[in-house]
Amino acid sequence: MEIFLRVLLIIFSLGLIAAVLLQKGKSAGLSGAISGGAEHLFGKQKARGMELFLERLTMGLAAGFFILTIIVAYVTK
Repeated sequence: MEIFLRVLLIIFSLGLIAAVLLQKGKSAGLSGAISGGAEHLFGKQKARGMELFLERLTMGLAAGFFILTIIVAYVTK
């Protein structure tokens, strides 16, 4: 059981790394900070398609990673 959970944790961590690296950056230095503030103030539609899928996938993988980390820590003690 412990080995299965550790392998699952490794799979989740690799998936989380891949999902984060596939996402597009939100800002590009100072100009990105200025335009990002304006977009936040006036609103901007969320990106559809692949960007939305990657955001949701990242949130799911992160939640699974944290839960599995707690479970593995509990099982190994």
